[in-house]
Amino acid sequence: MSLKENISMVKEELSTEEQFFEQAVKTERFVKKYKKPLIAAVAAVALAVIGTAAYDAYAASKRDAANAAYMTLQSDPANAAAQQTLKANAPMLYDAWSMSEAIKNGDVKALQALTSSPAVEVSDVSSYEAAAIAGDVKALGSYGYRQGALYKEMALIDEAVLLMQSGKTDEAHRRLQMIGDQSPLAPLAEALSHYGVK
Repeated sequence: MSLKENISMVKEELSTEEQFFEQAVKTERFVKKYKKPLIAAVAAVALAVIGTAAYDAYAASKRDAANAAYMTLQSDPANAAAQQTLKANAPMLYDAWSMSEAIKNGDVKALQALTSSPAVEVSDVSSYEAAAIAGDVKALGSYGYRQGALYKEMALIDEAVLLMQSGKTDEAHRRLQMIGDQSPLAPLAEALSHYGVK
């Protein structure tokens, strides 16, 4: 290898090392310049990870406590401690459990209180059950006209039966006609209309 080629090779190596050192200096300057924001960003990421893990553990703990309380209430509905635990850790599940207990016990007052539950299904079913258990024609009628009511047609049947019992057969017939032919309750509505109203 000639002297010229050796010099050329040495120059290339020096140029590469120079570029490496230049890059290292730039990196060091960048780190010095943005040290605080970089540390803050790393700290924020670390806090987010820790926070997420802590929240997941907290949520799992609440879920486990709610499940245990719910299981206790299945066998011991009067257990006040389990009721409080369920209410604190899973309020909507507590409302659903309370509704099932109120229906089982025919507790109209408790069902009326549950009509304001944030759990939409609990609120809806409680409205229907409170009216049906109380035999409240007006409340059943109001529920039956509600858009998207889960037990709309059942409320119409209940209302029609109560109207028949009070001798208001024409009104009862009109309620039964509101039940469509495709409804699973259509045969019952037809039977009531045929045997009880005409």
